Amino acid sequence: MTAHVSKDPLHGVTLEMQLNALVARYGWSELGKLININCFKSDPSVKSSLKFLRRTPWARAEVEALYLDSLDDAVPETQDEPALNPWATSRLNKS
Repeated sequence: MTAHVSKDPLHGVTLEMQLNALVARYGWSELGKLININCFKSDPSVKSSLKFLRRTPWARAEVEALYLDSLDDAVPETQDEPALNPWATSRLNKS
């Protein structure tokens, strides 16, 4: 029997996980600018924000949309230069 793989990007991601990721990425002040919600602007906390977002469907939809947009922006950057190896330039290797 094969396991069903969900195509929903929010599958298994709780609202608290989304909020914590957004706060870590943007901070409360920037989050309050991106989504005009008072719980992000006035004395913000995860607990009070979760309480508001669970009761207010339009606000939760805004947070979920921003979270999905932030996932698209989180493409890992490639480095053009190789990482600096401090052991490669040590005095012991120079003979």
